[in-house]
Amino acid sequence: MESIPGWQVLSLCGILSWIVISSMFNVTQKLRSLTQPWVSRHVISDTLIILQIQKYHHGLLDALFSGISCVVSVPFYTCFLPFLFWSGHGKLARQMTLLIAFCDYLGNCIKDVVSAPRPNSPLVRRVTATKDEKENALEYGFPSSHTLNTVCFSGYLLHYVLSYTQNRDASMELAGFTIVCLLVGLIGLGRIYLGMHSVVDIIGGLALGLAILAFWLTVNEYIDNFIVSGQNVTSFWAAFSFLLLFAYPTPEIPTPSFEYHTAFSGVALGIVTGIQQTYLQFHHENVPRIFSPQLSIPIFLGRILVGIPTIILVKFCSKALAKWSLPIVANTLGIPIRSTSYIPALSALSSGKKSDEVKQLGYLQKLFFISRKDSFDVDTGIRLLQYAGLAWSVVDLVPSLFSHLSL
Repeated sequence: MESIPGWQVLSLCGILSWIVISSMFNVTQKLRSLTQPWVSRHVISDTLIILQIQKYHHGLLDALFSGISCVVSVPFYTCFLPFLFWSGHGKLARQMTLLIAFCDYLGNCIKDVVSAPRPNSPLVRRVTATKDEKENALEYGFPSSHTLNTVCFSGYLLHYVLSYTQNRDASMELAGFTIVCLLVGLIGLGRIYLGMHSVVDIIGGLALGLAILAFWLTVNEYIDNFIVSGQNVTSFWAAFSFLLLFAYPTPEIPTPSFEYHTAFSGVALGIVTGIQQTYLQFHHENVPRIFSPQLSIPIFLGRILVGIPTIILVKFCSKALAKWSLPIVANTLGIPIRSTSYIPALSALSSGKKSDEVKQLGYLQKLFFISRKDSFDVDTGIRLLQYAGLAWSVVDLVPSLFSHLSL
């Protein structure tokens, strides 16, 4: 039996201790009482700045800033990250995936702890051109996730490119840094122009993004080495992902932020599981990369035509399997469950008011609330397994198909 490294035990015990302490002493509510009034005042005072910027509104600017915002949206990651894995850049792809998952978790935690409003609409003109943007508008505002993710995404991409570029010079570094700053600036300005964020949200996203990026550049090699050659990788990451669900703070009013975190946590779990099993086969540093003779553009297009339908099918099957299996497991263990959307028959709460009251409880409180005949929302587990299955297929099942098809 493989031994369990001490740092893994300490990490999991640390998270568990935080869950207990934060629930017992209402840490989230105390932090909110300290931060929410300050942020809310700045959101109100920033309204004049937003209105000044929106005086120059135009259909072309609406389209430009809405399009740029899609660069760090969920649909973009859904397409970009699989393509990056299949193009032979496995290390960059897995680091990007875990970094974005980390950004999403920490950023959404702060959003729901502070629970600060977005700019007041309709006083401020809000442009939500896509379904994704309409869902984003339901979240709290501080910090700006788009700004945070752009800083980390573009910053790490620049770091990776410069690290693997031979004969780089100062002009190349300056050009790359300028592009990153321009992209971050356009995203930040666009979020204000679209009425989605206040200036304080952008500054918060920028500051948090720089801090996370600096931290990630320090630890990314250690994390990568653990994923590809560590001990108890899958079991540790599964336990880690499970505990993070309970460590997530409860917002003042329910928002989609927790759902986004759950999906990205599932993606990270699936990627880590698949990479740990197939690194030496499909994801080592010597695999063919795009534009090489072994991986030409026609072959890469063939991979996309095979890969995209496969991961969509796996996502559908994973969701169906989770919807079938989790209620059985819960019933076997005697755990009361309910479903807010995926399984209508399991709706255990008759009134919306009671549902909202339950959502306001911390997750540890919900655990003890079971004794009062309440239940867990099984949708969280379904969403986690659904996206874990999708991500696993990207790095394990689909590359196996490529190998059999000589792609």
